[in-house]
Amino acid sequence: MTTLNSFTLFFFLQAMFFMISIPTSHSTLIEDTCHKTPYYDVCINSLNSSPGSSSADVSGLALIMVKVIETKANVALNKIHELQKSGSSAGLTSCASKYNAILVADIPSATEALQKGNPKFAEDGANDAANEATYCQSDLPGPLTAENGAVHDVAAVTAAIVRLLL
Repeated sequence: MTTLNSFTLFFFLQAMFFMISIPTSHSTLIEDTCHKTPYYDVCINSLNSSPGSSSADVSGLALIMVKVIETKANVALNKIHELQKSGSSAGLTSCASKYNAILVADIPSATEALQKGNPKFAEDGANDAANEATYCQSDLPGPLTAENGAVHDVAAVTAAIVRLLL
């Protein structure tokens, strides 16, 4: 009787290990999608930490990434406002304008385009956000390097994901 129970337990545990080690279609979709972007790690980290990604299709993943751009752009704009409290500069004013453009124009247009099934305009919005972050970095090298890089990278990932919908 003990041999039969050990034998059954052995196969049960092997079956459980096999089931756990098989990736789900969700993780495969995210990994496959992220491999098609310029910043795989940024893509994986952003999507795996975002609620709703587990049940999203590619369009849903793109919408999640647009939200990530929005979050990172808000972080950058908040830092700009903090820096402006200690003294304004033309570079800070220029960067504030660029991040306002991301938040007021690029994000809403990309979101609306994805919701309406028009990925080309969503790609344009994501690319514009990446460019605005790059321009800010050119206008004000130094104090916003990390924030500009983060916005640029998530926007580039978003544009790449949206291109998969074309």
